[in-house]
Amino acid sequence: MAKRDEDKSCCAPAGMGCCKVESVITVDERGQMVLPKEIRDKAKIRAGDKLAVINWEKDGDVCCISLIKVEKLAEIVKEMLGPVMKDII
Repeated sequence: MAKRDEDKSCCAPAGMGCCKVESVITVDERGQMVLPKEIRDKAKIRAGDKLAVINWEKDGDVCCISLIKVEKLAEIVKEMLGPVMKDII
């Protein structure tokens, strides 16, 4: 496997694993798109779940868009800020 060129890569930051194309979707005239059922099932995304939209930019252009469940994002933030918050209190 070729070594990833960090200067040219725009997607997942180092240590985030690799990406793969799961599906190709279409944006309709109202800007809406459908996340295919197979992907929703695989990611355990259910009706009513909230997803955060995360994007990476390279040279001022959005080059990668990701979705993450809000509760998972909250866990990540708590893990990152937990030690800092203990030092403050």
